[in-house]
Amino acid sequence: MKAPERGALPLGLAGTLGRTYGRLTETVQGLSDADFRRETRCPGMPVGPLLVHLLYDAQRALIAFASPAVAEPDRDFVTYWQDFPPGSGGGTSFVQAVAAAYRKPGMLVQHWREVSEAAVRAAALGLAEKGHRVETQGHVLRAADFVATLVLEATVHHLDLIVNLPNAPEPDPEALQVTARTLDGLFGPEAWDIITWDTTTYILKATGREPLTEEDLDMLGAHATRLPLLG
Repeated sequence: MKAPERGALPLGLAGTLGRTYGRLTETVQGLSDADFRRETRCPGMPVGPLLVHLLYDAQRALIAFASPAVAEPDRDFVTYWQDFPPGSGGGTSFVQAVAAAYRKPGMLVQHWREVSEAAVRAAALGLAEKGHRVETQGHVLRAADFVATLVLEATVHHLDLIVNLPNAPEPDPEALQVTARTLDGLFGPEAWDIITWDTTTYILKATGREPLTEEDLDMLGAHATRLPLLG
């Protein structure tokens, strides 16, 4: 059955980000040392290092909201990802070293909780200010567009984290919709009209987390060469 089409970004994006980060906290709290060494969908980034990666993303959000921009936006929640094509990731050695520096997984989880919750509060204040813009990664975005990028990053990596954590919660449903809405923008309406995947499968296949089957290739036709849309 074809998944429903998605509309504009939700109005309560701060709440969406809060639930997105909250489910990540729920996923990692109480995990053992062995759990933090479990492999994820990100090569070279087990659970612990991937949480460090997410921690630094939440920290980047704090910095961005504390440094409002005056220039006009040059990216939105879709075009922002054009600067991050598949294979552009890196820094695995760095996050591995940082994760190893935490003596216990609980210390890393507590740090993640404090920074992520502060980032959500900063996002709520930024979104409440009309016309608020932030600068990040060399670009200027409206606050809502920036928060949508944070939601996508956290949602995709949530799916990465739980691949070997069978009892972990799924990502927030609205966060999945925001993520898929972003991929819609990157993929284009012509391609979306022929896709029959459910939303989670769409995210996993469009980001290269799951391989395309022969059936997928037949469904996508010439559009198959455009995947993955981002790494």
